Order: sequence, then C-alpha cells, then structure tokens
Amino acid sequence: MDKFSVGTVVKLNFPLLGITEGTLGVGFNDYEDGCQFIFENGDYDGFSLEEQEHYLEFVRIEPSLINYKFTNVIQVSCDYLNGIFNQSFK
Repeated sequence: MDKFSVGTVVKLNFPLLGITEGTLGVGFNDYEDGCQFIFENGDYDGFSLEEQEHYLEFVRIEPSLINYKFTNVIQVSCDYLNGIFNQSFK
C-alpha cells in the first residue's frame, strides 16, 4: 500500500479514540512512516503505514489541501476552527 499523504481524504474503518466508524478525515502532515489526519469532529491523530492499512480507507484527494503546510498542532486546530478543512468533509 502507498502511504496516504497531505490532502488525502480517508474514512475511519473502526471506532477509534472517541471517533465513530465512517468518520471522514484528511491528511495534514506527512512524516517518514506515516501521516497525521484531522477528523470531522476536530480530533487528530497520526497513523503509521500499518495503521493506515488497518484503520483507514481511501476516499479521494482534496485538491485544495495538497499544498497544506503543517507548522504545529495549534495552527491545525485554528485552521480547523476557521474552516480550512471543511471541503474535505463534504
């Protein structure tokens, strides 16, 4: 499996960390062996390649976010509150 990356919209296959099955998320930060995702409810988490394969299902690429630049999680939370990720959850 190829690694999901920034701008990849995924669906959660299992309930996890208080996020219900079927919830959409979008990648906001790539790292060496995984990617961090923010979900519709504003929660975020990182998933290794193995975890991506098990917990996440590819939905689509969101073109408006493929160039999103991660700086820190505080900024991600502010961007979430400002609607930056809303298009991903439609």
